[in-house]
Amino acid sequence: MPEYIWGRNPVMETLHSIRRVKRILLAEGQRESPAIMSIVQEAEQRHIPIEVVPRARLDQLSRGAVHQGCLALVEERKYASADQLLAHAEHKNEAPFLLILDAIQDVNNLGSLLRTAEAAGVHGVIIPQHRAAEVNATVVKTAAGATEHLLIAQETNLTRTIEFLKKRNIWVVGLAGEAETLYNKADLTGPLALVVGNEGKGISRLVREHCDLLIKLPMYGYVNSLNAAVAGSIALYEALRQRKL
Repeated sequence: MPEYIWGRNPVMETLHSIRRVKRILLAEGQRESPAIMSIVQEAEQRHIPIEVVPRARLDQLSRGAVHQGCLALVEERKYASADQLLAHAEHKNEAPFLLILDAIQDVNNLGSLLRTAEAAGVHGVIIPQHRAAEVNATVVKTAAGATEHLLIAQETNLTRTIEFLKKRNIWVVGLAGEAETLYNKADLTGPLALVVGNEGKGISRLVREHCDLLIKLPMYGYVNSLNAAVAGSIALYEALRQRKL
């Protein structure tokens, strides 16, 4: 089923991706705006219809979100498989670098993590099909369109998926506050799947038991935890530092 995404960056990134854009909707008075002209030019080059509508129509379609006067009607998202994520790494001749999100509930956290994952060169992200935030228009907006350049797999059973990855020699490392190993003391250079848990409960018991190693971030202040997106981003960039820098 087609869906709408909104915001200038997400719309432009979608135009540059393989995802099919069916129509661009612009608020009245926006077509000649310098900030919108690049989107108009890109859409015209790709022969994508552009429709100018009252701003109230965009407000309705975006459910009151900040749309910056621009929406795109796009084809339904096609999720990848875990096997396709590994094939993508192999195609790039790189050791697999994956992110597993265990029941992230907040769409802003999900969007932030997907944006960081794409920026850090992750080959793909695995999310659960149930009891977790979906990759919707708000997530795409928060991720600034990074979702359109990232392979995302949606799996029904994370523990079964982790077992599949381990059979493919992927080292599964979970981020947990009670872990004994500091995040920068673990070897994150080989085939890796980093697991980030739920905002409130962290990594679920079954997923935790299937991890090869648990790592933690040091805490020196009065608070004993960080936002899931912040903690996950720090760990992702530590892995990037070890692997690339």
